[in-house]
Amino acid sequence: MREIIYKPIGIIHSPFKDVKGMPIQTTAAQGIAGTIEIEPEYAGGLKDIEGFSHIILVYHFHLSEGYSLDVKPFVDEHLRGVFATRAPRRPNPIGLSVVRLVKVEGSTLHIEDVDIINGTPLLDIKPYVPEFDVHEVEKTGWLSEKANKIHDVKSDERFK
Repeated sequence: MREIIYKPIGIIHSPFKDVKGMPIQTTAAQGIAGTIEIEPEYAGGLKDIEGFSHIILVYHFHLSEGYSLDVKPFVDEHLRGVFATRAPRRPNPIGLSVVRLVKVEGSTLHIEDVDIINGTPLLDIKPYVPEFDVHEVEKTGWLSEKANKIHDVKSDERFK
């Protein structure tokens, strides 16, 4: 298979200088503010984005080293397949977060509900549209009994 190379379109800034103590999902990060600095060559792509209250960020887990196909999630004590988790140590360390867009100032986006470490490279932005993105689900696998614990758990050194 051929190699795929992405160039960051910007940098995500947050109050989290280290993974220790960082929320592990945006629902546990409500009200935590951050900014995104978009590279000047991509600033034109921000046209009309202020019309959305939430955006989807696609980013690179730049601190993640290596991967395992079996991982121990933050909210569980059992090994799970990496593709049945949101663990950052993955074959392609790509993250996804839905955040609140507060305002746009030039090429800077002000956001809230940030669960991302400071300095994370941003790969893409997409508008969050509930009519497109929310689905009724029948099952959520092993997480069905663990999802309510997400507010009590912070990330730790398993990120690396």
